[in-house]
Amino acid sequence: MIAVLTTFAAATQLAYSGPGAWVDIYSPRELSRPEATVAALDARGVRTLYLETANHRRGRSQLIVWPRATERFLDAAHARGMKVVAWYLPGFRDLDADYARAMAAIRFRTRTGERFDGFALDIEATVVRSIPVRNRRMLALSQRLRAAVGRDAVLGAIVPDALSTTCRGCLWPGFPYRSVARYYDVFLPMLYSTLRRRGAAFAGAYTRANIDHVRRRTGRPDLPVHPIGGLANPLTGSEARAVVGAATARRATGVSFYNVRLSGPEEWTALRRSPGLAPLAWWW
Repeated sequence: MIAVLTTFAAATQLAYSGPGAWVDIYSPRELSRPEATVAALDARGVRTLYLETANHRRGRSQLIVWPRATERFLDAAHARGMKVVAWYLPGFRDLDADYARAMAAIRFRTRTGERFDGFALDIEATVVRSIPVRNRRMLALSQRLRAAVGRDAVLGAIVPDALSTTCRGCLWPGFPYRSVARYYDVFLPMLYSTLRRRGAAFAGAYTRANIDHVRRRTGRPDLPVHPIGGLANPLTGSEARAVVGAATARRATGVSFYNVRLSGPEEWTALRRSPGLAPLAWWW
């Protein structure tokens, strides 16, 4: 299996670098016109497309929700020199189904031979209410994925923000950052500052604090981090610029906003002003 995934491993070195954009399975406009979406993202300076392939809410047999659109996105993005990272949202209730869907993305090939440049697991579902049980299942799935792709592949972990992991009764109290870091190389925290407080000063400070938080909790001060700002639609131009500026100041490997259908000129303008981001190769 590791030999089969050698191409995936070799292609992921820079996949999480620079300005990014997110498309989920609930984006009908983008999914109906992948080539036009990719062309628009390329014109806006996006270097990596993060494309959701499935989530745990879909039927067990639905490994790739929109296979034809996925194929078209990959072909179009690679034709323009863009990277594409697959992401999947597991529920941790049925680990075999979660594993099958994740591996379907990792193994996916277009009819022209294109494949994803990376894979990231979206770690946020609360279907399993018990935190100890949820932690065990999440780490068990992560271990299986790492064993499947080998040590050389670069895997991403999409993780909750600091406020969602450091309070009682929040999304994921006591999130096991250090344990998760055994299996994943890049952390992509969901820093939706507009859900916390408004203003550019707060957006920048919250981005810096979350990058520092992830590195401190994993015990890896040089950890590659790609902050996800947003939700994009409420962000002002100054808030979006503050997110990108904070990511640059903390030598993040990339930065993005969630998601494409919610993004406007504020986000695209801010992303075009992010030349100072550290490419992932800088960390190796």
